[in-house]
Amino acid sequence: MPSPVDLGDKLAQFNATWSPHTVAVFNGNDIALVKAAGEFVWHHHDDTDDLFLVLEGSLSIDLPDGTVTLGPGQLFVVPAGTPHRPRTDGEAHVLLIEPSGTPNTGEPSTAAPRRVI
Repeated sequence: MPSPVDLGDKLAQFNATWSPHTVAVFNGNDIALVKAAGEFVWHHHDDTDDLFLVLEGSLSIDLPDGTVTLGPGQLFVVPAGTPHRPRTDGEAHVLLIEPSGTPNTGEPSTAAPRRVI
């Protein structure tokens, strides 16, 4: 019988930042957790939106027209093709939903490998 996914338990299993870890798959989409610290790179995803849901901490997402700042319980969807750069002053724990195999940098050659926990 399948068991529920404990997000706190999954987050405790890794320390790497900006390295998404898939914790479930839903209709061909990865449900992933990432620990964010500092700045990520400016990037975009040509064919997919990018959903960020902050679980803990604060995350800012720089966009061409300004910055969106999220706190715990808040989410934001970056539309496909939109350049963006997530960043944080401390550490943030973020849930991501994106099609399986989507490179986190937008480019397969520079993306973190897909990790499933």
